[in-house]
Amino acid sequence: MAIYLTKESKVLVQGMTGGEGMKHTRRMLAAGTDIVGGVNPRKAGQTVDFDDRAVPVFGTVAEGMAATGADVTVVFVPPAFAKVAVLEATDAGIGLAVVIIEGIPVHDSVAFTSYARGRGTRIIGPNCPGLITPGQSNAGIIPADITKPGRIGLVSKSGTLTYQLMYELRDIGFSTCVGIGGDPVVGTNHIDCLAAFQEDPDTELVVLIGEIGGDAEERAAAYIREHVTKPVVGYIAGFTAPEGRTMGHAGAIVSGSAGTARAKQEALEAVGVRVGSTPTETARLVLDLLDARQPEGS
Repeated sequence: MAIYLTKESKVLVQGMTGGEGMKHTRRMLAAGTDIVGGVNPRKAGQTVDFDDRAVPVFGTVAEGMAATGADVTVVFVPPAFAKVAVLEATDAGIGLAVVIIEGIPVHDSVAFTSYARGRGTRIIGPNCPGLITPGQSNAGIIPADITKPGRIGLVSKSGTLTYQLMYELRDIGFSTCVGIGGDPVVGTNHIDCLAAFQEDPDTELVVLIGEIGGDAEERAAAYIREHVTKPVVGYIAGFTAPEGRTMGHAGAIVSGSAGTARAKQEALEAVGVRVGSTPTETARLVLDLLDARQPEGS
């Protein structure tokens, strides 16, 4: 009941010994994530104690994978070192790299996402909260205690809205929640997640959260028309954004009518996606659809 991340995933943390790495490693462990090592070439051979778990530190991702069988890495290094860290993980053959970091230069993101795509490493992010399969594993910074395992799949550009929808729908629960990030260049997009949720037998409905700027949601709508048979509910952040004003995420670039919240809503609704006007209304649409799919008398 998951995509990309399960209880079987073995996770490395690049930058585990830094402040953010330490804090979020502790939170991931508390959520049940099988963190098998950190990576820091200056502290290789040491161990770090997290309550009742001693986590070894390796000099490279390749060493960590060889010693532990790790297949996921979460990257918490400073932006200037992100490209090198992701390329190292890709060269080591890691299956999934979750790049939490904000402020990575776009040309660096272009370089490492393209490189990883050609070598079979899936990138989540950059500038994202990561992903969580509730009750199984948590790779990133998403709070683990605001929802439970369930039958909704969630893919979102926005970290904050990821958390809000998880909380609003906590009584139903989620198969996997993926925060793909809002930068202009990301390694995994809405379409990738829609395809994965479509194939997951335990995901019954998908929530898609987008935002103004670019055409990712319009492209997702075209994909839904041709390939997705499960119900999809959408929400687009940015309806109240003033015209001509630069907003939030670096990806929120609007040109004329292209990239506006209204254009995205219309594209999604044209292929049967119900789009909420607020996060709370979006959650209500999900509940209505799930109720309608229940057999009579159940």
